[in-house]
Amino acid sequence: MNVGLFIPCYVNQFYPNAARATLELLRKSGVNVGYPTRQICCGQPMANSGFEHLAQDCNNTFIDNFAEFDYIVGPSASCILHLKDHLHSDTQEAKATEIRGKLYELVEFLTDGLKIESLNATFPHKEGLHHSCHGLRGLHLAQMSELNAPPFSKPEKLLGMVKDLEQVRLGRCDECCGFGGVFSVSEEAVSVKMGKDRVRDHTRSGAEYITSSDLSCLMHMEGILHRNKSNVKVIHISEILNASI
Repeated sequence: MNVGLFIPCYVNQFYPNAARATLELLRKSGVNVGYPTRQICCGQPMANSGFEHLAQDCNNTFIDNFAEFDYIVGPSASCILHLKDHLHSDTQEAKATEIRGKLYELVEFLTDGLKIESLNATFPHKEGLHHSCHGLRGLHLAQMSELNAPPFSKPEKLLGMVKDLEQVRLGRCDECCGFGGVFSVSEEAVSVKMGKDRVRDHTRSGAEYITSSDLSCLMHMEGILHRNKSNVKVIHISEILNASI
């Protein structure tokens, strides 16, 4: 099994520890991981701003980098969902279609692809889990609370395999953090208020760390935590699942 590791641009620039943890976690799981060094932005910022037609070079570069892999895995629900829904090419559409079916977010790949049942990880801290909107409603990593349906949570299942980890219970477990990419720029005040509400839920519940499958959400909440001079930290789920003492 050859897996192509896709590291979104903002993860590469701001959260390299999450990228390394993802690579190590995949290798520990027994897969052969390749990392195309010419990968760039997936094009989501342009598409979300209404300029998807200008992201064609990003699409073709992604196809050139990852077409030969059996699976493509990345530590970002929002970027993976964007590619699953919007990867197209004016010159390589057949390859684009094939790639869309091989894309997995990390949690999704560990649970649905590799069907992981145990992890050799230890993280002796209280952790609050944030479900991103893309992960929850796009990739269906957990059940939406507004549905009258049996609950499930793929991230919680994996976190439950981590020794000494205590998962805190939140008042509103799947509420949006308010980031929303360009929404945080166009509707700054609303975005910040929503982020403060999410952070308050975690801190009130006694979390030492806030984790998620989406570092964009964590980046937004981290800014609010820093402004509040809070001791609560953010950490990508890959770093917890890969953690050891």
